[in-house]
Amino acid sequence: MAALAELRNKFGELFGGDPRIFRAPGRVNLIGEHVDYNEGLVLPIAIDRDCFVCARSRGDRRLRIHSEQMQETIESALDAPRPSQHHWSNYIRGVAWALREAGQRVAGADLLISNDVPMGAGLSSSAALEVSCGLALLKIADAEMDFVALAQACQRAEDEFVGMHCGIMDQLTACCARRGHVMLIDCRTLATEMEPLDESQVAVVVANTMVKHTLAASSEYNRRREECEEAVERIRIERPGARALRDVTWTEIEKFASSWPENIRRRARHVTTEIARVRAAAAALRKRDFVALGHLMTQSHKSLDEDYEVSSPELNLMVRLAAALPGFLGGRMTGAGFGGCTVNLVRANAAADFAEALSKSYKDHRGILPDVYICHASDGAAEIT
Repeated sequence: MAALAELRNKFGELFGGDPRIFRAPGRVNLIGEHVDYNEGLVLPIAIDRDCFVCARSRGDRRLRIHSEQMQETIESALDAPRPSQHHWSNYIRGVAWALREAGQRVAGADLLISNDVPMGAGLSSSAALEVSCGLALLKIADAEMDFVALAQACQRAEDEFVGMHCGIMDQLTACCARRGHVMLIDCRTLATEMEPLDESQVAVVVANTMVKHTLAASSEYNRRREECEEAVERIRIERPGARALRDVTWTEIEKFASSWPENIRRRARHVTTEIARVRAAAAALRKRDFVALGHLMTQSHKSLDEDYEVSSPELNLMVRLAAALPGFLGGRMTGAGFGGCTVNLVRANAAADFAEALSKSYKDHRGILPDVYICHASDGAAEIT
């Protein structure tokens, strides 16, 4: 708890007084990429990397926010107009706005933020930031909100206030995950099932290519959403009842999709087959068939690379290098893509050697030392007492 004591002291130096401290985790998605905004199924875990927020209420309607990562302090009114330019503080200001839009009391606050989730790595540092700040703003105002509603408010903040049109998976995982379990999330109904992850048998190893997402990648993400929406419009010509790509299988639409533009056909093929892979992966997890689960993860990467076109040379290299190492069961890019991390399912007794060998191999090929770490399935957001 030494680091938390340092944060508490830093808060006192910046703002004076003694704060309450909150945390929310990053996440890694084992399988089910780019399907949450298509109302599909996903299979993430929360990881043991957190965003910490020291918070104390103020007597006025102002937010003072300091980020340790950005080494910057900003101040704004709670009801200040939406900014026209991108800034890291928009995520927090957006959460305050979304909570008020949901009818919650939100008071002025002093916030000190320290985020251990790597930014731009596909591990949902933004959702960890949103959820930890959202929980802090609620608690210091003596307001109550269930975690599903908090996740929805945080998603709305990122979608409407920040302008990044994300799905619900990241925020819901940061809110509701359970230690030692994988979450199966139905992104249409927001129903969740918790499946135990036997970490005595397998380990989840995340490998960061050290290539960060860019604003250009964000525009590509939004373009993929638009392409999926176009696919749904085309499907409705044949299947008027379809609301999302979730509502059809690739077998059902393959024949009439052959005349579509190539990019639209590929996007639809990825999403529909990926949702099928998540169903199969959940069944494999229940049976502890980790070989089958790993194979599905590898298939997912191939589809993300070839059909959804969101991988990168660095991600593809990291997957190839991992597949050549002892203990590897399966691996894929995770997150929005265009950089960031891969997630690997590895036999537990080989995980430490695997992580060391993968780090060395990637450095030999790219001249860059990657962050490679064994992740443990962790709990969702909470106040630290």
